[in-house]
Amino acid sequence: MLSLIPFIVLIALITCCVAVFGNATLDGASQVSLLVASAVSVLVGHFSKRMTWEKLEQEITAKIATCTPAIIILLLIGAIGGTWMVSGIVPTMIYYGMQILRPEIFLVSSSLLCALVSLMIGSSWTTVATIGVALMGIGKAHGFDDGWIAGSIITGAYFGDKLSPLSDTTVLASSVSGVPLFTHIRYMLYTTIPSFCVSIAIFLVAGLTMNVSGQGNVAEFMEGLENTFVISPWLLVVPVLTGVMIARRWPSMVVLFLAILLAVIVSLFVQVSLVQTISGSENGGLLASYKGMMQVCYGSTNIETGVPMLNELVHTRGMGGMMPTVWLIICAQTFGGALTATGQLRDLMRYVLHFAKGTASLVASTVGTSLFCNIALADQYLSIMLASSMFRDTYLERGYETRLLSRSCEDGATVTSVLVPWNTCGLTQSTVLGVATLTYLPYCFFNLLSPVASIAVAAIGWKIKKR
Repeated sequence: MLSLIPFIVLIALITCCVAVFGNATLDGASQVSLLVASAVSVLVGHFSKRMTWEKLEQEITAKIATCTPAIIILLLIGAIGGTWMVSGIVPTMIYYGMQILRPEIFLVSSSLLCALVSLMIGSSWTTVATIGVALMGIGKAHGFDDGWIAGSIITGAYFGDKLSPLSDTTVLASSVSGVPLFTHIRYMLYTTIPSFCVSIAIFLVAGLTMNVSGQGNVAEFMEGLENTFVISPWLLVVPVLTGVMIARRWPSMVVLFLAILLAVIVSLFVQVSLVQTISGSENGGLLASYKGMMQVCYGSTNIETGVPMLNELVHTRGMGGMMPTVWLIICAQTFGGALTATGQLRDLMRYVLHFAKGTASLVASTVGTSLFCNIALADQYLSIMLASSMFRDTYLERGYETRLLSRSCEDGATVTSVLVPWNTCGLTQSTVLGVATLTYLPYCFFNLLSPVASIAVAAIGWKIKKR
């Protein structure tokens, strides 16, 4: 039972952090909690099993080294988020996507729009905090209940977040499980697409049968985009080419780098004045453009559109915005390395694996552990990393492909985090949308169906192969 002590300490610290820091827990409090729990794990291992510091240090160092590709990809993701926004690619997608909104299909349209935006920018939080807030106002004007509106927004946002190669949770789940990014994304389609289709069907039927009236006002957003960016369907060539590279299974780092390069070229030719404005240089020219694009890649950009909510949407963080996540990964890998070196993780796995005999029960145990970590640790990143660390060796020993592990972790952790009121995701989304977590929970059909779909697919053995 000594192996439970580091987890108990971590759960207690994370609980206190969420209570004190709220949505800012990931800014550093969670990282410090992980390091403290790592120290407790090392002390327990040293005194109970007489572990030497040299062995502990080697294991922790090796564990951190395994996340190096994830860190590089996260930095590229930060750069692509900035360049795709400033180049006008994402604004063009948003501009044309907004034109599909009509009252009778508002619920399904809002879900699809959020899915599109989240897929393009790789962030459910940004999608909900920007487009989601606007859609809440439009939905209320139509006469829909808050739960239905928030449910459709969250369903779309987390669908896009789960499948986007720009999503840090997607990158994290694939990296810690040792699965190539796009292999992980393609394998998630078998559980994600059916869950999303069922959810969309429910929203479509609900929208068509509800007695609502009113017209959503998206003209302000569209005008703001037109006045700030050059909007053109030709800009969609870049995401199309990126999709082609993904389909041809190019390495994720190569795809992301080339996508950044294409967006930089587009920015310098199409959004010249915007790039020079970002640079802050009084005189234009090549130096101003160079400075502006460098700032877009590595730093934060604040673009004034004249619409406050739209300003939040087009705000980008660059590579610098990824540093809290990078910091969190390093600290979590330190904790995982300490648990592995001291054998505490192996001791805990004996109890869990006692119930995991077949494929379905193993996947169910992984999904259940991820969900439990979301509830106990109040953070989806920690849930993904801990569940992956606990089950990785078991999947390999039993001959299962590690992509099954990475998918199970995402199905159990990423999409359910927003359903826990005290989780960082649940706290953030309920605060941003102004809707209590338990109010929108029954209408987040995709988030509720994904864990069930993961277990069901494992039970029937669809696309599950042993190495």
